[in-house]
Amino acid sequence: MFALRPFLLLCAVVVALLLAVPRPSSGVGAEERYVVRAGDTLWDLAAQRFGGDPREGVWRIRARNGLQGASLQPGTVLYLPARAGDA
Repeated sequence: MFALRPFLLLCAVVVALLLAVPRPSSGVGAEERYVVRAGDTLWDLAAQRFGGDPREGVWRIRARNGLQGASLQPGTVLYLPARAGDA
């Protein structure tokens, strides 16, 4: 009986670790890595990436990259979230 406890504890730890590992979602397409060029703006990137009203796209790009402001520096690497319709 006592030999079973370490085994169960080990199994519980393994299961907890497997549940904690992030896995990509199959419901959304891959995000894209983008290197900022001179003259790029969040507004333009969002409009090109998401179409329509770019305000939500600007919010998503800022949230994904932890941006505080709206200014971009050339050479900065941004991760552009997947488009809503990408699969």
